[in-house]
Formats: sequence, C-alpha cells, structure tokens
Amino acid sequence: MTIETYIVIATFIFLIVAFLLEAMRPGLILFSAAVIFLATGIISGEEMVAGFSNNGIITIAVLFLVNEGIKQAGLITRLAQIYLPRKKSPMPLLIPRIMIPVSLFSAFLNNLPIVVNVIPLLMKWADMMRFSYKKFLIPLSYAAIFGGMCTLIGTSSNLVVHGLMLESGFQGFHLFELGKLGLVISLFGIVYMALVSNWLLPGKKMRIMRGITETKDYYYNLQLTENSSLIGQVIENPSVPGLNGLQLYCVERNGKTLYPGKNNIKLRQNDDILVMGTSDRLNYILAHKDIKLKGEEYLHNESPADLKQYEVVLSPRFAGLGLTVTEYNFFEHFNAVVLAIHRNGERITSNLNKLKLKVGDNVVLLSTDQFLSNWETSHMFYLVNYLQDYRVGKTSRTRWIALVILAAMVLGIVINELVSWGYGMRLNIFLFVAAAAILLVWLKILPSQNYTKNISWDLIISVASAFAISKGIQNSGIAQSMAEDAVNVVKSIGPAGVLAIIYIVTAVLTEIITNNAAVALVFPVAVLAAELLGVNAKPFFVAIAIAAASSFMTARGYRANLIIKSIGKYSYRDFLRIGTPMQIIAFVVSVWLIPYYWAF
Repeated sequence: MTIETYIVIATFIFLIVAFLLEAMRPGLILFSAAVIFLATGIISGEEMVAGFSNNGIITIAVLFLVNEGIKQAGLITRLAQIYLPRKKSPMPLLIPRIMIPVSLFSAFLNNLPIVVNVIPLLMKWADMMRFSYKKFLIPLSYAAIFGGMCTLIGTSSNLVVHGLMLESGFQGFHLFELGKLGLVISLFGIVYMALVSNWLLPGKKMRIMRGITETKDYYYNLQLTENSSLIGQVIENPSVPGLNGLQLYCVERNGKTLYPGKNNIKLRQNDDILVMGTSDRLNYILAHKDIKLKGEEYLHNESPADLKQYEVVLSPRFAGLGLTVTEYNFFEHFNAVVLAIHRNGERITSNLNKLKLKVGDNVVLLSTDQFLSNWETSHMFYLVNYLQDYRVGKTSRTRWIALVILAAMVLGIVINELVSWGYGMRLNIFLFVAAAAILLVWLKILPSQNYTKNISWDLIISVASAFAISKGIQNSGIAQSMAEDAVNVVKSIGPAGVLAIIYIVTAVLTEIITNNAAVALVFPVAVLAAELLGVNAKPFFVAIAIAAASSFMTARGYRANLIIKSIGKYSYRDFLRIGTPMQIIAFVVSVWLIPYYWAF
C-alpha cells in the first residue's frame, strides 16, 4: 500500500471516532478530513473547493430559504391542524393518515422543518384524543424519510449522489427516478408501521373501546416552603398526601437519591423533590402554599398566572453548548428558569447544574409569553413548544400565497422533467427553487433581514466536504483495492452480491457518521466495482442513495430522528426495536427491485 492509502485509512478511522464521540459538528469533522487530504497532497486546491460550487449544493442552500418561507407562513402547521382526525380510529387507520401527507411534503421540502412544525400539533392532538404520543412521533420521522427517498431534492444525500455521478461522467438522476423504488419502500413501510407500531413502540397500547391511553408526564423539581405542612411527612409510595395529581419520583438529599417503595422517606426542608404530573399541574404547583418550584425565586416579579412551561430542543447554533446550566445562565439570556433536561430519552435527575449542554438536549423551561415571541423563530433551538397550546400567527392569505408558490415550484419542476424526457430540453431545477425563494422574500412571507441564518451552513459544509473526501478516496487508490476485494468475495453470486454489500455498508455508515459522509466513502468503491464487473453502475448508485436516506435504527444519522428521540423520550432500544425490521424491509425491497428497474 502507498503512503496515501495509509493516510486515507487513518482519516477514515478519525471520522468514525470523531462522529462516535461527537467531538464536533458533522460539517467540521468532514471539513477536517478534507483538509487532511489537501495538506497531504491527495487532493488539489481545486478539488477541495469544487463541492462548494456544485449545483446540487447551491440548490440545497436555496431550498432552506423556501423551507423557512413555508414555515413562516404557517402552512404546514395549518394543514396539520386541518388534517389530523377529530374522531378516534384504530391504529392501522391513524398511522397512514398521519404519515402519507408528511411524506408528500417531505418529497419537495427539507424534512427537518416539516417534522419540527408537526411535532407540537401531533402531541397536543394525542393528549386531546387521550392517545400516547409515543405511538406517533417515530412514525412521523419515518414518514419524512420515506418522502425524502422518493425525489431527487427530497434529501441532501440524493443530491450528493447525483452530483458525484455527474462529476464522474455518468448521467444523473431525474427528479422522480428514485421514486420508482422509494414509493414501494414507502408503501411497505407505512403498512408495517400501521400494523406493528402499537405493539413495538413504547406507551400504553391503544384500545379504542376503552378510550384510555397514556398522557404525557412532566417532571417538576419542588422544594418545601418555610413552615410547609409536608415537612416531616413519611412517604412510603409514590402518592404524596396533599399533592393532588402528582406522583413522587424521587428525593435528592445530600448527593443521594431516594426512591419511594425502596425507602420510607421522611421529607426535610432542603430536599429536592422530583414529582411527575401532566402539564396542567403547573398552575396547581404555583398556587400551592406548601411547595415551590426550584428556581421560582428568579421569576418572583412575575405573576404566577403569566408563567408558562416551554420545551426547547437545543440545535447546533445554541450558544451555550459545552457549558453547564450554571455557566450559561438561562435566566440571564432568556428570562427563563430550567425545570428539567432530558437526554437520550431519560430525564437527568442529579447534578443538573453541572451537566454540559449538548445538541439535541430537550430542556423544559419556565418563562412568560415573551419567551415564545422572542425565540419561536430562533435557530438556537430546533423546536420551541408551548406545552399548553400552539398558535398559527399568519393570516390565511399568507398561507394561500405560500401554498401557491410551493405548488408552482413543484409543478414547474415536474413539467421540466416531462419536457426533458420528451424533447431533450431541460432547465436546471435550481431555477425553480430560486424563483420560489425570491417570491417568498419579495412578498414578505420570508423575512429578508438576516436571511442567511435560515441556511444550515453545517450541512452545506458537510456536503461540500463529502465531495472532496470522495475525490481523495479515488485519488489514493484505496477505492481500487476495496472494489477488487469486494468483487473477489462475491464474484460467484454476481453483481447482486456487490449491490447487497454496497447497500449494507452505506446503511451502517449512515447510522454512524451521517448520510453524506457515508455516500462520500462508498461512491468511489461502487464506481470501480462496476468497472471490474463490467456492468452498469447505476444500480449501485441507486442503492447508495436509498441506503443513505434510510436511517431507521438510530437517531445519529438523521437530525429529525434526534429531535424525535429527545422530545418523545425514546431510548436507543426503541429505535432498534422498531427500526431494525424497517431497515430489513428497505434492504430486501431494494435488492429485489433495483436490478428490475435499473438493469446491470
């Protein structure tokens, strides 16, 4: 092996470790790998920056503006309010009704804002219908994945594969070309979710005849007021006399955690008392004379009637990442008090003030109405959710204009594709996306001030760096060795064996190092494998695109899954339990149909 080969192998190991440790944001990790290739001469300066001028990357950037305009218009929120059913139905009917429209939207818009906009409404609807919200959030995220794999612009990794194909001299994908396979996977996936989600997802199983299911519990950190009648009370089970609708979870005292049932707990003045209850218990707690919320003293100038509970999910742009709750001081920045933090599906109950904040943390805050108006559109948070209500601030005229612009963009792209097939004339998809973005700005639906903050520069840097990394792998010669090894292993079973291996490797890497990085690493191997086998490479490229879009088993490879995991308090096992069969379905359907639609 050459020195370049060793450098590429070392860089690959660096990528895996950095992503597993979450050392930095994905864009910086991938950019670091690209810089290593540049510094060692594996790629040239032109190859390093070529990705930033790629048409697909510019299209992704402008799509973020379209996404934000649709979000600002309140279009997705309003449609979700109208579309969610008003009557109880069996689970196999409810799941498709929620998933199908989300999939349709995510085929043409960025998946993340769709999921973020629908989450609060879906949770409020579930509470109103007395359903367990845990039954619906993972299907919501999967629906966005299904839509994303059906069109060229549905997810960024599709555009990366398309761009790499063009750079390598191949004909790229048409807009709906991947939909031939994506629609079939979506159909199987929606049926699968409809049939098994009630049994495999957490939360009480829905039994329509009984009409009683799980409602969402919130945790409240309480302390006893001076001269509280609860001082000296002995607690033997979760019920606390005098605290209606609240269940004792634990008591923290002198660094120790005491749980009811395991200990007979005698309450003391300085105990931190953690209780569970529904969101409507907040006003009850604020009015109770024997207890107070921990941190409530910071808001002593505010009337209890004006205080409200919010949930936020920290995004990569949150300024306090890496700092503790004490160091960042939420009250100073947001005039809000931290009530709880959830991470990896679990509430963090001890040493909260020493916890270093991370992307995806679900923080429950106590603040006033000003918090929502000031921070609802902030990109420091993936989600700002008022737990008691959710509003749509824009007029119906604004929503109609946004819908017409979105429909015109989609229709223009579709007509362009049809004309290109029939007459060979083809306009750039970027034209239609850019026109939609400009109309949203000039019609004042998308605010023009600081419009660049709506673009996920981390994703743009990730995608551009993925092009440079892929070029480095090709230049180093390691792709040649990997392709030869893969061909030798599966030569006896033909191209279908290579196809299966390429799909599996891409899917596994997607769950570890994100979809765009996985595409960058596997694409060069696919090109050379096709050359060595003497077959058409397009089936391999389709497998890469579908596998990179199919992040079902973890929350790591797909940002919407990360938010769903945090808000829904899901565990890693929840994703594995429901996602592993889904991934197997996607794999089997892909290996079965890809050679049928795209012959070797």
